[in-house]
Amino acid sequence: MALHVFVAMPYGHQQDIDFDAVYAEVLKPALEAAGFEVFRAYEERRAGDIRTDMFQELLLADLVVVDLTLDNPNVWYELGVRHALRARGVLLIQSELDFQPFDIYTERKLHYHLKDGRPDPHHLQADRQSLASMALATMESWLGQAISPVFQLLDGLGEPAWRSLLLTGNNEFRAVYESWRHRIELARKRQRPGDIMVLAEETPTRALRSEARRMAGKALMQLRQYQLALEQFDAALELDPADPGNQRDKGLVLALLGRHDEAREWTDALLSERGDDPQNWCLLGRLELEDWVRHWREVNTNDPNANSAPPAGSNTDAMREKAGRELSRLIQAIEAYMKAFVSDPASFHAGLKACTLRHLQIHLGHPLGNPASLPNLEGGVIWACLAALERQPDDYATRACWAELTVLFNPPGQVGKAWREAVAVANKDRFALDASRQQLLILRALGFRAEGVETALAVLDEEMACLEEPWQARRLFLFSGHMIDSAERTTPRFPADREPIAADAIAAKLDELGCNGQDLAICGGACGGDLLFAEAALRRGCRVHLHLQYVETDFLQASVAFAGASWVDRYYAVKENALTRILIQPDELGPLPKGINAYVRNNLWQLYTALANGVDRVRCIALWNGEGGAGPGGTENMVDSVRQHSGRVSILDIRQLFGL
Repeated sequence: MALHVFVAMPYGHQQDIDFDAVYAEVLKPALEAAGFEVFRAYEERRAGDIRTDMFQELLLADLVVVDLTLDNPNVWYELGVRHALRARGVLLIQSELDFQPFDIYTERKLHYHLKDGRPDPHHLQADRQSLASMALATMESWLGQAISPVFQLLDGLGEPAWRSLLLTGNNEFRAVYESWRHRIELARKRQRPGDIMVLAEETPTRALRSEARRMAGKALMQLRQYQLALEQFDAALELDPADPGNQRDKGLVLALLGRHDEAREWTDALLSERGDDPQNWCLLGRLELEDWVRHWREVNTNDPNANSAPPAGSNTDAMREKAGRELSRLIQAIEAYMKAFVSDPASFHAGLKACTLRHLQIHLGHPLGNPASLPNLEGGVIWACLAALERQPDDYATRACWAELTVLFNPPGQVGKAWREAVAVANKDRFALDASRQQLLILRALGFRAEGVETALAVLDEEMACLEEPWQARRLFLFSGHMIDSAERTTPRFPADREPIAADAIAAKLDELGCNGQDLAICGGACGGDLLFAEAALRRGCRVHLHLQYVETDFLQASVAFAGASWVDRYYAVKENALTRILIQPDELGPLPKGINAYVRNNLWQLYTALANGVDRVRCIALWNGEGGAGPGGTENMVDSVRQHSGRVSILDIRQLFGL
């Protein structure tokens, strides 16, 4: 997505200066050439709630360009709002002035040239280049010193969280964000990580981009795509290295990947930086707990999912004896969770973990050093959890905590009721349900409160059985290739009479790579290479997903029908095959965002869908002449994208195949 710039300046003719000409001839072309999407304050004043639109732009735009040529009260007010709430992202410009206001006297400004009240044509190109360069330099120095004098001079002042800057009511940023968030959640429910990865790159401003990456990372974690989730958190931290949420999530996903030493080192650094943050202590507690479990559970420690279940036929007494020998590791986990709960009693999740582990300590035959402290802990956790239930009764994490408490204190009948109430609000979140299940499996492995644990597991297992487990392809065959030449094409590339040659080459390559019914083939649906590939894959029993850039009627007109009615018939034959699924970009990903090319987006969509299953499983086949296309989003773009992700590409060179 292009960076978003808002221009605050006078408009019309004021004091013999044509500011509309300054905007049209200098500012807008310079900023657009630098890759920005440009909005002007005047444009936002033409309709709607003027103040809402203006405030939203000032708060969330990546860059605000402020023209201080005149002492215009509106412009000064807008600059003050930006300086007060955002530390960075301001660029001051003006034509030559004899007087500089005291408040911004020392601020660096870019000067542009006027002649007879309009941009000076002799300096026009140089002024544009200077503005573009300064705008890019301002964004590149984003993580450096604050630009706003408010943040420079008031030590300790922090920017408000971006979410608190989303104004109420109808405005562009809120509408775009809410639509984006809905699409992410829909993709998670459909278990479509490829969709999530595309959407993560389509946020409208830098202020939203870090949070967007984090949301995408969390959604990918819920789908157990941990490596892809880590990439999202790393991308978020590049935008804001100090964001505590993304820092913690990276530590968690490192642990989920089985990279325990890295996770521990990362968490220690977080605690060194922010030892007063209860969430960091919770992360440490989780790592200590997993370390304790690994030392008594007989599992393959090289498997990142090794802690997912106790081994079949395990001896409970033997495990309990092993777990008891690792008391010191258990105590470290308890202490970390206790520090989180004591520092913030609202962190009932941490209090619950500490309480459960204290009970496990007793169960393993190790009395507490201070037995009187346990009732106090229990009471505090129960109160905190009940208070949270009053605030958010439909939150699964809160309901699950209450249900875990019933395992500690209540008879099986009440345990079952509490867990049924919890799963009713889980919103098809398999990751959250499985996380609860893993905790219960630890208790089962140690023979702790067996009847209540089995009751709880039965409820969770029943709920998870109702959720469709996504089908996993053995391998994914990704295709990109040229269409049949249109009648208007002057230089032959894929003449219609060469179709049998291309079909044979595609079929031979699929046979060479061992394509069969365990695989998934992903491609577009255009006449020529796409449909030849889809037909060949279907003949081998392979599932086929056609990704279309537009609604079907428009797509057929643009990419199929021009080659003749027979190709339309072949498209429908592929579509009607039981192994085929048609996916239409605007239906699945939403309307095309500004500045995004539909063909490039489609290539990324196909690529990310394939990569979500692991780059080692992806095989890309390209029917290609090795040249760039007439526009973006062609075969060259797909081949380059696959190679950038270390994917394997097989080129079927049509120059050799067709003798062109």
